[in-house]
Amino acid sequence: MNRIKSLTKKLKAFDVVAICFSIFLILLHIIFYSKIENPIRWIFVNLLVISIAFAISYLEAASEKKVWRIVHYWYIAPIILLTFRQLFFLVKPIRVYDYDSWFIAADRFLFGTDPTHFLHQFSSPVVTEILQIVYGMFYMLPIILGLSLLNKDRFVALDFALFSVIYGFFLSYLGYFALPGIGPRFTLHDFNLINESLPGLYFTNHLREMTNTGEGIPFGTLNPAEVVQRDVFPSGHTMITLIVVYLSIRLRSRSRYFFIPIGTLLIFSTVYLRYHYVIDLIGGLLLMIFSLWSGKIFFNWWRRKIGKELFEYEKH
Repeated sequence: MNRIKSLTKKLKAFDVVAICFSIFLILLHIIFYSKIENPIRWIFVNLLVISIAFAISYLEAASEKKVWRIVHYWYIAPIILLTFRQLFFLVKPIRVYDYDSWFIAADRFLFGTDPTHFLHQFSSPVVTEILQIVYGMFYMLPIILGLSLLNKDRFVALDFALFSVIYGFFLSYLGYFALPGIGPRFTLHDFNLINESLPGLYFTNHLREMTNTGEGIPFGTLNPAEVVQRDVFPSGHTMITLIVVYLSIRLRSRSRYFFIPIGTLLIFSTVYLRYHYVIDLIGGLLLMIFSLWSGKIFFNWWRRKIGKELFEYEKH
């Protein structure tokens, strides 16, 4: 028991969140075993994630080599992508009903129209190209913030920033289970004609195809609306982008001068490019506020448990 307690104390807060979410996914695979494709494989994958989190935490604590600190900070990136992919096999079988009609009704109540249709009158290939490129930069934003803090050896701030991003990702994933949806590019527009109705210049079609493939609908997929990932509400792009922008400002990182304009364009692009309803963005904003508030409480609770200095924006 003491050995387990000692090993647990080597975990960082973001390790704890990753482990807890992996346990949550394992339980879902067990409870809905008969509805999910290859549940044994995914249970094994989640057990592997838990093992890796403990192993890397131990290796960093036991070794003086800086390489393990670097590995500890960055191993979580593929875990986030792997978990997102896993949701493709979970949300639809467990939550068979989509709530797009609710989101459409909410937007029409707020604006009197469908925002994606309204924005179409202002579209142009140049604007579409720029926004599709910015949209594709989403996963780079947390990495840039992390590198800017790592470059200044601000390790406590980096721990908190990584935790906040990872915690935010997992909270948004819970939203996909609560209110699954497929988005306006399927419900309000013809998905198969989007390259013609909203054309770009050089990279737009390729970037769209990369996004589609990541959501389980590579080119040629039959009935894409039936199999696409249910990841509309809340808008994870909005939520995580706002977290990164907020942290860059509160942590006084020079990267804020990059994040503020790029983040604004990225959030706007989610509606312009027809990936999200506006209500998804509002949901992302509200969940971002909750995430940062509750996340700081949890982060410092764990720091206290392992005997580390508490995080404060002004000090770190």
